Amino acid sequence: MFNLQNSHELHHRINTWYQHHARDLPWRRADCTAWGVMVSEFMLQQTPVNRVLPVWEEWMRRWPTPASLAAEDSAEAVRAWGRLGYPRRAQRLHGAAVAITKHHDGEVPADYDELLELPGVGAYTAAAITVFAFGRRATVIDTNIRRVHARAVMGKALPHKHLNVAETTLAEELMPQNTAVSCVWNASVMELGALVCVAKNPRCEQCPL
Repeated sequence: MFNLQNSHELHHRINTWYQHHARDLPWRRADCTAWGVMVSEFMLQQTPVNRVLPVWEEWMRRWPTPASLAAEDSAEAVRAWGRLGYPRRAQRLHGAAVAITKHHDGEVPADYDELLELPGVGAYTAAAITVFAFGRRATVIDTNIRRVHARAVMGKALPHKHLNVAETTLAEELMPQNTAVSCVWNASVMELGALVCVAKNPRCEQCPL
């Protein structure tokens, strides 16, 4: 197991693994807009990547900016959501697009607190947009990240059913101080949890730890 004293080794191993094994996803590319990242975060909530990809691509072709979505009726957003499930996410994303158009000159805000004020944006989504869209330091905590932390640092097979204070504190303490490294760290731990350190039948022989 690792701890805070050897966290630099933990960062190095997982970030290096990510550089060689990260999936090429359109919302991770340098030319993806903050809006594209935001749309992906809404769609990826409780929905696997393979289902999100075609819908995200069509959505971005049709509504490449918040203003273009805000100009549509929310019912059209729900129809375009298709079979992603949890259609309220589409309604909230439409509401966020309206708010961005009205209050932020059509640009996704980079400020964490301003993001939290948007419909459908909670602590996780605000942190994810802050990190993945704007390259700023924030602590992203999802199920995949919690599972890697539980196994690699806490010595537990699975994290608690619900995020607790101890897990939040650990995630914050493990966050690299360097902003650029911290952004990679958020993505790399999430990817490790999604591809290798999965809940059932983890691929331990592929794990960099």
